[in-house]
Amino acid sequence: MVTNHTANGEYEQAWLSYELIGDEALRAKHAAVCARLEVRGMGAELTSARLELRRALAGLLGRLPAEVSADEESGAQEPAGPAIVVGLADAVRAERPAAAGEAGFPDNGSLGDEGYAIWSGADGSVYLLGGGARGALYAAFGFIRLLQTGAELSELRIVERPAYPLRMIDHWDNADGTIERGYAGGSLFFEAGRLGGRIGRIRDYARLQASIGINAVAINNVNVHDEETRLLAGDRLADVARVADVLREYGIALYLSVNFAAPIELGGLATADPLAPAVAAWWGDTTAEVCRRIPGFGGYVVKADSEHRPGPFTYGRDHADGANMLADALAPFGGTVVWRCFVYNCRQDWRDRRTDRARAAYDHFMPLDGAFRDNVVLQIKHGPMDFQVREPVSPLLLGLRRTQIALELQITQEYTGQQRHLCYLLPMWKEVLDFDAGAGVTVADAAGGAGAGQNAADGQGEAGNEEEAPGGHDGTGVGENAARGKRVWRGGLAAVSNVGTDANWTGHLLAQANWYGFGRLAWDPSASAEAIGREWIRMALGSDANVEETVITMLLDSHAIYESYTAPLGVGWMVNPDHHYGPNVDGYEYSPWGTYHYADRDGIGVDRTVATGTGYAGQYPAAAAMYESPDTCPDELLLFFHHVPYDRRLKSGKTVIQHIYDSRFEGAERAAGLLASWDGIADRLPPRVYEEVRTRLAHQAEHALEWRDQLNSYFYRKSGIPDALGRTIY
Repeated sequence: MVTNHTANGEYEQAWLSYELIGDEALRAKHAAVCARLEVRGMGAELTSARLELRRALAGLLGRLPAEVSADEESGAQEPAGPAIVVGLADAVRAERPAAAGEAGFPDNGSLGDEGYAIWSGADGSVYLLGGGARGALYAAFGFIRLLQTGAELSELRIVERPAYPLRMIDHWDNADGTIERGYAGGSLFFEAGRLGGRIGRIRDYARLQASIGINAVAINNVNVHDEETRLLAGDRLADVARVADVLREYGIALYLSVNFAAPIELGGLATADPLAPAVAAWWGDTTAEVCRRIPGFGGYVVKADSEHRPGPFTYGRDHADGANMLADALAPFGGTVVWRCFVYNCRQDWRDRRTDRARAAYDHFMPLDGAFRDNVVLQIKHGPMDFQVREPVSPLLLGLRRTQIALELQITQEYTGQQRHLCYLLPMWKEVLDFDAGAGVTVADAAGGAGAGQNAADGQGEAGNEEEAPGGHDGTGVGENAARGKRVWRGGLAAVSNVGTDANWTGHLLAQANWYGFGRLAWDPSASAEAIGREWIRMALGSDANVEETVITMLLDSHAIYESYTAPLGVGWMVNPDHHYGPNVDGYEYSPWGTYHYADRDGIGVDRTVATGTGYAGQYPAAAAMYESPDTCPDELLLFFHHVPYDRRLKSGKTVIQHIYDSRFEGAERAAGLLASWDGIADRLPPRVYEEVRTRLAHQAEHALEWRDQLNSYFYRKSGIPDALGRTIY
């Protein structure tokens, strides 16, 4: 793997390492097409596309392309041979009408601002065409991906548009350089209170993000502390702007997580009431200055009235009041408010079995459907609890019909092994995206606006409309959008970053696949977890077929393996409090956080039925009947929805208690199998890569035994029912 040496130490280029293609015949074939490079047009994104192509071609083919200007090409008497031609589709069509007409180039309108085409010309050239500058940059990365994965470069007719306007990464980074739920070192952005000191690495980070189509990044923690609140202040905006300038070169809009109480803490006001004129004026003035200093500023991310964060509830207002006040401040500048729906009572009485944290997001936000401004996006966690290895799809994703939403995923492995365990998350994410919301609409549809109930019926909410990308930048105000009778859709996918200052970016090298995979799914949710995983392997680990087959099997099996030795059948949690790593079955059982499994001598699980429980199952528009009965509830979610005896038979034929025993033993055995698989390709990997990953897999195999023995012993002692196979349980 290629590394960079910087003032901040050595680090890898991940899937952009650009190692020389080993197949000489293939390399020569590609070199014949890539001998010349023409970039048509000016601007930051096109400059970035040029630099990336030069870097990639030099690394992959062992030679820099000759660069030709448009003037040189137009003045030549005869074509000098095939070239890689990069630019906006309409501009290239105008400059090369013969080639465009013969090849049938798409135009800007058909591509949209972020869409692109990779098109073979009759002259042997390959045209990388964007509907806008960002599209041209994505075309460059798309072409590089073809080179890295060994694709054929003849007769290319590739047209791609992103499924979602908003494709966002949220960093939970703090000003002191720490990361809340960070498992790969410190913050890329902050160090000892300083922002932007690692500007070279931030640029490489932006390259990696742009290569997978990410167009929005929030750089600071949603739990906004005193120092991060000051990022809105004039003395800190210069640093924010410097980081934003680098991200903007790669088509990425910078967002800030903001403190709802900033008018008090930063502005000296006596209130943060969203309906107070002085508060609205303060946010208006502050936002105007932010947007003046940061061209293309994306907007604000807000966590309010949850886990002790301030919000509109203090003043008797609701979430729409709070979000709309900020949206009005951002609207003149095309900015977006991303308002998180992770709102619940974190001071519950564990004795009260009618209170249910799972209900909270739906109960808070469904009554407000349609009350939010057009430049507000509600960011909704994929499940109703908190990124567990198994929980149902959040019913709020399925219920909202007149509000823009973004599905929130967690790349950082807070509850899925903290990047010490291998857990490829794409199979789980695909289950969420493909979940049927009713009437043939999936969660993937709903997140983009298209198919979101009423919006699909009345023609609103066309997914992938790049003219309506995050931040908008089209100068259209909320009032004008309403007057046109068309909602400006800004929804999509967002995820919590797993990136830090570790040399390989993600702590566990194979955890890069989750970062890479999120971006690829946010671009195209129909892509398979396997296809995306294979792409990453070829780009990050090389073209060895044995390595690819071994690692893709490890990735695809890893989520099921992790689930099988941790919390069973959807019950969740069972981790050590605070840091959330390692088994502790009763760690949260008598806490105020609402995270209970209710295991007793007779059974286990939470009754969330309408008939006898918390009523949560009734929040589903189409799946309520399935979840209501233990006979129809999927086994993997049985304990999430029902309290059942240990001897209840699952659809597999096993009892609940035997399933717990068997899956823990099997999971630990399969975790050891991951290590054995990796050892089997040791001679095909760079020694450092092999040893680095092996250390993590060895820890996982050992830790899986601890999970196995603690959970099996706990439930044996609770139930008094022995293992039918007579294995050792302590």
